[in-house]
Amino acid sequence: MLILFGILLVSLSLMSDATHNSERFGQLYSWLLLINALGLVILVGLIGTNLFWLVSQYRARVPGAKLTSQLVVTFVILAVVPVAVVYHFSLQFLQRGIDSWFDVEIERALDDALELSRGALDGRLGDLLKVTEQVASELGEMSPALVPIGLYDLRVRSGAVELAVFGMDGRIVASSSAVGTDIIPHRPTEQVLLSLAQGRSYVALDPLGEAGLHVRAVVPVITSKSGTEPLTLQAMYQVPGRLSTLADNVENQIVRYRKLAYLRTPLKYSYILTLSLVLVLSLLSAVWAAFFSARRMVAPIAVLAEGTRAVADGDYSKRLPVTSEDELGFLVRSFNDMTRRLAKARDQRRRSQQKVEGQRAYLETVLGSLSSGVLSISGDGKLRTVNEAACQILGIDLSGQLGRALGDIAERHAFLEPLFKLVETRHDENVLDWQEQVDLFDSAGRRVLMCRSTALPAGEELSGGQVVVFDDVTDLIRAQRDAAWGDVARRLAHEIKNPLTPIQLSAERLRRKYLTTMPDDEAEVMDRATRTIVQQVETLKEMVNAFSEYARAPKLQLEPVDLYELLRDMAELYRGSTLRIKLELADPPPLIKGDAGRLRQLLHNLYKNALEAVRDQEDGELVVRSRWILEAGDRFIDVSFDDNGGGFSEEVLERLFEPYVTTKTRGTGLGLAIVKKIVEEHNGQIRAQNSEQHHACIELRFHAETQTGLS
Repeated sequence: MLILFGILLVSLSLMSDATHNSERFGQLYSWLLLINALGLVILVGLIGTNLFWLVSQYRARVPGAKLTSQLVVTFVILAVVPVAVVYHFSLQFLQRGIDSWFDVEIERALDDALELSRGALDGRLGDLLKVTEQVASELGEMSPALVPIGLYDLRVRSGAVELAVFGMDGRIVASSSAVGTDIIPHRPTEQVLLSLAQGRSYVALDPLGEAGLHVRAVVPVITSKSGTEPLTLQAMYQVPGRLSTLADNVENQIVRYRKLAYLRTPLKYSYILTLSLVLVLSLLSAVWAAFFSARRMVAPIAVLAEGTRAVADGDYSKRLPVTSEDELGFLVRSFNDMTRRLAKARDQRRRSQQKVEGQRAYLETVLGSLSSGVLSISGDGKLRTVNEAACQILGIDLSGQLGRALGDIAERHAFLEPLFKLVETRHDENVLDWQEQVDLFDSAGRRVLMCRSTALPAGEELSGGQVVVFDDVTDLIRAQRDAAWGDVARRLAHEIKNPLTPIQLSAERLRRKYLTTMPDDEAEVMDRATRTIVQQVETLKEMVNAFSEYARAPKLQLEPVDLYELLRDMAELYRGSTLRIKLELADPPPLIKGDAGRLRQLLHNLYKNALEAVRDQEDGELVVRSRWILEAGDRFIDVSFDDNGGGFSEEVLERLFEPYVTTKTRGTGLGLAIVKKIVEEHNGQIRAQNSEQHHACIELRFHAETQTGLS
């Protein structure tokens, strides 16, 4: 600080001395600038060192660094405001004070005089140019032989010192000079010739050595005579000595005044730099005072901040030393008491949390082992917990939907709306204990859930709500229905098939014995009646055989079967019909383990159903598509049968694979039921739906491998 004060005093002394001696100021200017710059660098270095220390403390999150920063900023602001005001008015004083040392009006008057002389000179040049152009016009009226003779008279009348006429190649055609010693006229410069080539006349002041300043005017000679060589006229006019002397004097005085005023700006900058050093010194003092004061004030607070950070990190064993009996000491003792209480509360909370976690783990284990789906719903209708079985039954992962309202979940998964709608309806009716059956419809078809709901207890620590437990009874209901239909089919086959053969034989015996002996009219009645009996008996036999086929237990001979080959073979059987079959089969060909005979029966039923669906259409078409599916590491082949018939009605679509359900006027309604049974015998899946064009679409899925992948 002493060195900086010394540099500042020396700089101010030299500035004061240089104010009265411009030459001395010019000699010391560079040294003063170097000394001031060196002092500024030292100040900046000191400030930078302190700021670097503060920034490193702040980034390291050292306790008290932030408060130190705030105190430093506060001290600096308190120092900057008054110093900045003084600095501002000092700069204004310097600017106006130094400007008052020079008479600005005189400088403006000199500039005006110079401008006036230039204007007068430009007017004079313009007049001389007009005189020269007048002379050139008179020369243009003369013949080439009279030009040298008339040039003298034109020079005398124009007042020119010299007139010269030049040809195209720069040769001198004629000249006339008032000075007898100047035999050869002064030739125009390249600048003059360039101006003439651009179609402009030239007039300007040109110095002619010892002769002084002259006005040179060069213009083209314009003539109306054809075949005449283009000529150029140059006129030299002498500038009066008095005018030349006055112009030189004005210009010299202006140059001298500007040399005197040259040091005005560096002097301003020097004083501004000195004031800036004072400002920086003041700021540095404020910063140092801020650091000194902040460290003393922040020292006890830093200890408390370190303890607070330890508590924030979970260390409640931290105890701070009490070094004073003032308010800060009281604060430290209160902090130590607080940490003891927090440690006690933490231990108690930890024991309670362990107990809760144990109960939760027990509950999750129980829920995870259940085969039934479990949903717990809060009192405000939000999903709270869900077990793995519920996700498997519903076919979606609901673990990511926890905390969301049931209505929001139903918007994203529309097929869950009947279930959640039932829960919300019972909740609105304030009925939380109930048991009902719910039907869900998704991409896999109809799904039947048996749901039971129980209210959860509500209290100070319990939020209430309800728990919904459900089981998927779709397969159970389907199995019961299939078993019932199988039993019905066996009974019908047994009860109906026995009397069919005697009826048929009796009708045929009546035809053979009495048909030939009866009159024609009676014979016709006999023939029609017995034929009807035989046909209806055959129809009943076909129905009984279908029921027998449906009720028969499967006896499969499983072997690798090329599914594409079966599709092509069965399609060839229907090539001659009105049904156009289009195969779109994905490579590679699949091999499935199955019974070829049962699979042919399956495909025969599907092709036959498609043929009957488009029987009344001229452009009936069945498109058979296949695609490979990879799920959970297993490969499946999907085959869809899509015809362009009328599709399925909504009421039939729900029970399409049940026996005796059909959309045809004739038939037993066992075709698709048998198809479903064959698919299930081969561990496959079947699904029926309507396409976007409301055409019937049957989809089959089998576990399959490629030609080399099935053993």
